[in-house]
Amino acid sequence: AELCVAERLRSTLGPLGLEAHAFKVGWYNAVLQPAFHLPYPDDTLAFVVLSTPSMFDKALKPFVNKERLKIIRDPVDQCVSHHLSRVKEKFPDQRVDVMFDYEMLPSRKPKFLAQTAAHVAGAAYYYQRKDVKLDPWGKKKIFGVCIHPKYGGWFAIRGLLLFPDIQVPFLEQPAPVDCVSTEEKRIELLEQFNFHWQDGRYRDIIEVKERYSEEQKAYFATPPAERFRLLGLSQEAQ
Repeated sequence: AELCVAERLRSTLGPLGLEAHAFKVGWYNAVLQPAFHLPYPDDTLAFVVLSTPSMFDKALKPFVNKERLKIIRDPVDQCVSHHLSRVKEKFPDQRVDVMFDYEMLPSRKPKFLAQTAAHVAGAAYYYQRKDVKLDPWGKKKIFGVCIHPKYGGWFAIRGLLLFPDIQVPFLEQPAPVDCVSTEEKRIELLEQFNFHWQDGRYRDIIEVKERYSEEQKAYFATPPAERFRLLGLSQEAQ
């Protein structure tokens, strides 16, 4: 079942510059506190969805051109939610639950921990403070960051697709590619991500196959309220 679903997702999302990676809910719940567990049986099939650098041209621009009058919140969020909601139509006989990276629970906790999901699905390696043996940061709070073997930090985790009717007890867990494997590089990565993230250097911690275009960088560097102007959207649309 997982293979048919994965194939159908690949053919739907691939042309939009989105990647879907399968995981079992149990893999995710096993590494988190109960407060963060996804409320499904362990063997439930799920996918974490990432946007790659080509999503900007393949999905966002066409979406904005077509929907410009209907865009009422951040165009990227709305574009992703439009396309992931349409995925449901490809599975008329299945229940498909969608969670987005920007959704919060009433407690202000995120609905899911995106980086953990990417790591357990083998999509991107989640580098954390505990991956550094002798860390130099003392009492500072150090946030972890996911690195994709192909795109480095030039990608984003956008959502989860859950298939409550599909149980996959035999799914094998792929390990994420440990592409930042030396202690020095890991320290440099966490250092850049935590203290210099604006300059984006952490994204190039490895040789990448593709990165955001200058236009896309400018877009994401702009505060969401002003992105409308960059895309030629009128302020009224806001």
